[in-house]
Amino acid sequence: MKKIYTWRLIAALLTAPLLACAGNYTNFSVAIYIPINVVQGFDNPQKLADDWNTIHRQLKVDKVYIEVQRDRRLLTDEQAERTKKFFLDRGVQVAGGMALSAGSIGGQFQSFCYTDPQDRAFIKSAAEFAAKHFDEVIQDDFFFITTKTDSDIAAKGDKSWSQFRMELTTDAAENLIVKPAKAVNPKVKMVVKYPNWYEHFPGAGFDLEHGPKIFDGIYTGTETRDPVITDQHLQQYESFQIIRYFENIAPGRNGGGWVDTYNLRNVDRYAEQIWDTMFAKAREFTCFEWSGLTRPFETGDRAAWGNLSTSFNLSEMTNGVSAPTWARVAGYSLEQVDKFLGRLGNPIGITSYKPFHSSGEDFLHNYFGMIGIPIDLRPEFPTNANLVLLTECAKFDPDIVAKIKGRLCAGKNVVITSGLLRALQDRGIEDIAEVRCLDRKFLAHQYAGGFGAGSFSMLDAGTNADVLFPEIDFLTNDSWSLVRAEANGNGFPLLLLNRYSKGVLYVWTMPDNFTDLYALPPEVTSVFKNYVMRGFPVRLDGPAKVALFAYDNHAFIAENFSPAACDVKISTLDKATKLKNLVTGELVEGKLPSPRGWHWQNETAEERVSFSVHLPPHSYAVFALAGARETASASAH
Repeated sequence: MKKIYTWRLIAALLTAPLLACAGNYTNFSVAIYIPINVVQGFDNPQKLADDWNTIHRQLKVDKVYIEVQRDRRLLTDEQAERTKKFFLDRGVQVAGGMALSAGSIGGQFQSFCYTDPQDRAFIKSAAEFAAKHFDEVIQDDFFFITTKTDSDIAAKGDKSWSQFRMELTTDAAENLIVKPAKAVNPKVKMVVKYPNWYEHFPGAGFDLEHGPKIFDGIYTGTETRDPVITDQHLQQYESFQIIRYFENIAPGRNGGGWVDTYNLRNVDRYAEQIWDTMFAKAREFTCFEWSGLTRPFETGDRAAWGNLSTSFNLSEMTNGVSAPTWARVAGYSLEQVDKFLGRLGNPIGITSYKPFHSSGEDFLHNYFGMIGIPIDLRPEFPTNANLVLLTECAKFDPDIVAKIKGRLCAGKNVVITSGLLRALQDRGIEDIAEVRCLDRKFLAHQYAGGFGAGSFSMLDAGTNADVLFPEIDFLTNDSWSLVRAEANGNGFPLLLLNRYSKGVLYVWTMPDNFTDLYALPPEVTSVFKNYVMRGFPVRLDGPAKVALFAYDNHAFIAENFSPAACDVKISTLDKATKLKNLVTGELVEGKLPSPRGWHWQNETAEERVSFSVHLPPHSYAVFALAGARETASASAH
């Protein structure tokens, strides 16, 4: 009998690592990042045991990142190995972490000085230490530069700060981090996590063109937090969009998404960041950070929807859980989406182009997402899309006008924003269309549309708040105004059409404050979608702050980020007349398009089956066309 039990024990020990690799979730793995000060606190072994008991009963954990360096502090060999052993003994994978921060000045983050020999030597030794103890090391997103020391100024010379800093971090990545680490541990996988403020990367030294090629993998900061009370005012849609953008930069090597528990006015906002990260098909989700997950969560201000049936069900989340913490919020949110992610295909969106090291109309793509236009953001100019959406950042491509001409001559359509139009004036855009963005501004609160002479129609009741727009100058009949804003009896184009060769150029006027896109009536944004989303398989029309996440297997998600319930119209090009809710199993009946009369001549209208969908506040709904073939997503393991 003892022999039987002995062999069973040996078999269990041999298979334990394999079971751990299989993971606790079907479609992704879950990790926790542990900063160095927390790891050092584990010198008290009871502290680590108590924390683990709190967390793992509320959140299934596949992996931990054990930080070895931050703010010039470094773990000891004994601290690193002891902490590793604790988790390995419990079947949890381990990896290392580094944060190249050097404290702060008055609250502003301070970086290492990459022209200082002592700082360079410290960074190198920290990378070697991490590789000595771990076969995977993630570089937290503090790998940026803020210093302008005398040695920096002397080394910079005539270069711009952006160019100089990108060269510094590229050198540091290769010669201070990756090469030294691999010299110590040839099998170590070195990963860099990029933060959420991608529009400003070049100015701080992040190089998305060369950096991902130096590291073995990248990781994505998907923490959008609260769009109002935070410094960067990031829009909620970015938690999804940035994953897809970085996946296009490093296909197959974007390890996952990363969210923290900071700057939240309600608990739903934390869940939304997690959901949107996973809607983007992140392979792994990392909770930052360990100590935050041990604290009791705060519901925050959710009086407007707290008693409604929403996607984040507070009573369901806390049912049977004593003393729930933020770990339970994460666990509940992840378990919820794991049930259906495998039934979604690959994310799709309207193709847009952001050249490397570019900026302009910062984060505008995420505002598009918040009015229901899904975006597929790419670092290379797309040559096979029927329509390309270009914002001001495309001006960084010196050949952008020629590329626009090429798409138009190929019979494809191009949409450019007023910001890009302004940037390309006197750079050749006038050879396509004599249209200019003027310095004059106007306030609008009424809108009209119509295609063709005499088809003028008001698009709303004129009760909207004033919105400030730049004025676009164009030539009558050479260009045609499809949507215009009305101001004191005068009309100004918001969407212009200009035919060139076999294609069409559209000019889309952006409000000076991008959040004013949310102030536009749904009737206006619907007309924009008639052109920008023409041919897209699924479409959402309704109020702002409702996003659409679409997939290539006839599945999609509609998510309401607002504190009020809303009704939206979903329309599809497919002939199927029923939608299946993949969470509840409910079927939604569709409405066939009306027959076209003999006088029908609207070239923008499409024959779509439409569905009415009700969305509670801060909630999402997952659908697939009934009868459509579902494509299972690849597991993260």
